[in-house]
Amino acid sequence: MMDERQQLLCEMVEKSRQLIFEVEEHIWKHPETGFREWNTSAYLEEIMTDLGYDLIKPEGIPGFFTDLDTGRPGPRLLIMGELDALVCQMHAEATDGKAHACGHHAQCAALIGLAAALKEPGALDGLSGTIRLMAVPAEELIEVEWRETLRQQGVIKYYGGKTEFMHRGYLDDVDLAFMIHTAIDDEVDFACRTGTNGCLAKCVTYEGVASHAGGSPHLGINALYAAQMGMQGINAIRETFRDDDHVRVHPIMTAGGQSVNIIPSHVKLESFVRGASLETIAKANLKVNRALAAGAVSLGARVHIMDRPGYAPLQNDPGLMKVAQECMEALVGPERVRFSNAWGTGSTDMGDVSCVMPAIHPYASGASGTSHGNDFRIKDRERACMNAAKAQLLM
Repeated sequence: MMDERQQLLCEMVEKSRQLIFEVEEHIWKHPETGFREWNTSAYLEEIMTDLGYDLIKPEGIPGFFTDLDTGRPGPRLLIMGELDALVCQMHAEATDGKAHACGHHAQCAALIGLAAALKEPGALDGLSGTIRLMAVPAEELIEVEWRETLRQQGVIKYYGGKTEFMHRGYLDDVDLAFMIHTAIDDEVDFACRTGTNGCLAKCVTYEGVASHAGGSPHLGINALYAAQMGMQGINAIRETFRDDDHVRVHPIMTAGGQSVNIIPSHVKLESFVRGASLETIAKANLKVNRALAAGAVSLGARVHIMDRPGYAPLQNDPGLMKVAQECMEALVGPERVRFSNAWGTGSTDMGDVSCVMPAIHPYASGASGTSHGNDFRIKDRERACMNAAKAQLLM
């Protein structure tokens, strides 16, 4: 049960209910993938400026952050919202093949609700230190080949938005960080696990020899078959991965041939290697690379493997977990909150943040369908947006 102060803070969020829902709807209808979220960022920047915030914007990429000083000494707390959508071409409400199939638009709506509430008279009473609000790009580690182009051009150093912000020094003076991610769970309103996998990103290119597929296939070297053999090799080594290491390998083919009557000479794959520790990821990746190379050898093709840092495993801070659980239980009741020792097998750049400071990455329910799926959507904005904003303010 909330005390009088907590109830007052929640009432401050309620004053921006209409704005919060407008933000959720607008960003849902205008999805943009990582490091391309220029319109999303500009939309939120205008709202934040209207609320009275002075924004700091990074050079060359979307996003922003702002500081709110309580006027009393204390730590600097970072609260984040993610800007990016997914490539999800079959989603019923996709725009140009993109959709917010992970609910980041609801995070942004909650961030705006939090920002508006913090400007209410009395919101900072009893607080100390500084609150940093941050809209970050590119949490979803996708379009790897394009991001590598950005890296080679010097636009970015890292593929993930939070990691890139860290590299640029935007978290150097931060003491602790948290955010609340959207989730699908009808049984509870909030949840949190011990942590999640880290990952490594891969771009793989098989090179063969083109020839006439009907008239002279014997003169060609089929890069598509070489890639298939490499993926079959990955499937064959899956039984060597220990369950406790939570290894996940899931390649996709981004280029598989140009014409049906030509033996494919140039085939591309992208993949992650995920695991519960950096050591696990490195060991699994060695096996994966052997399998990929064997596919090339079996056909006489060539293979080029580019491995790049993905995200570190997320380790939720126990102290922050306790604080978050208490605040969430006060908001919705203990029966609607689930904090556990479970391990998540997805990955997030919040893992990189958790390596350098106490951090937490809990979840707020309110979505339906399948995460990253064609049927994902927010079905309960009260839980996904309003509850998330209130919980972060209480924390």
